[in-house]
Amino acid sequence: MPDATILILSGSDVRALLGWDDAIALVRDAMIALSAGTTRHLPRAILAMEQGRAFGLMAGGLAAGPSGEGGGFGAKLISVYPENHGLGRPSHQGAVLLHDAASGALLCIADAAEITRIRTAAASAVATAALSRPESRVLAILGYGAQAHAHAVAIARVRAIDDIRIWGRDPVKAQALAARLAVELGVAAQAAAGVAAAVADADVVCATTAAAEPILFGRDIAPGTHVNLVGSSRDGPAEADGELVAMSRFIADCSANVIAEGAEYRNARAAGRIGDGHIAGEIGAVLAGRVAGRTDAREVTVYKSLGHIVQDLAAIRFLDRRARAAGRGVVAPF
Repeated sequence: MPDATILILSGSDVRALLGWDDAIALVRDAMIALSAGTTRHLPRAILAMEQGRAFGLMAGGLAAGPSGEGGGFGAKLISVYPENHGLGRPSHQGAVLLHDAASGALLCIADAAEITRIRTAAASAVATAALSRPESRVLAILGYGAQAHAHAVAIARVRAIDDIRIWGRDPVKAQALAARLAVELGVAAQAAAGVAAAVADADVVCATTAAAEPILFGRDIAPGTHVNLVGSSRDGPAEADGELVAMSRFIADCSANVIAEGAEYRNARAAGRIGDGHIAGEIGAVLAGRVAGRTDAREVTVYKSLGHIVQDLAAIRFLDRRARAAGRGVVAPF
């Protein structure tokens, strides 16, 4: 009997095959399915390590389509090393694994850093399309790493952004990202002197930093702003203060995960700034029309993104099909 084979996809394969429009559509459908209860997942396991490092394991499964197509289950194993931002290496490194729902066979292993980069920004774009004001034009990005760049590109797919402000602790790197985005997106883009200056009149704010303590404060957020909180993916590091959480219509990617691990939410609740019912709903329920998103033009909305395995599995299932059709990747015995 011949050995089974698996498809191995590198970061360059993922970049070549998973475009922004596909990623945004995949994540949108995955989050609707998550909130509808048609996906399965285990609680995330996060191993905290020294110097703010972590190792994460997420496992779950996707339902098959109406005619039996699709489905599949798998896991993501990923390390998070925040200091890699300044060393030219991805802060997230690891693999996403896809198993066949019919046979249980391991089908595909793909680079987790690239899948995470793309699907995280795509999820914020989905939330921004659902929660920001349609006329939003000014985007503030906190951070200048891979997620900062990806968020600017993804948000520009769903809103007619014409002005981008970048803030980061290193002004030179912030200006470099602004210059890059100005060329790539054909928009005005500049580095901001501080967080308050960056977000002062922004319509959309994306926090993509490795900050251990809040850098984004409610007092600096104007009415009508939509905020994506992305940088903290576990309990502990927090990018925003309790005031911002308390003043916002707060939407989770997955309510159970945010209650257990969403640092900004947990800090605000522990401080008595919010009650247990402060999460207005999940983004999947908003997309499905079961929960209201933005309720008026002056409301501040917050989307708390921890990331979810269903996003990774939707991405790798798509990549497996597209790569096999295109003859891309390495097929190896297993």
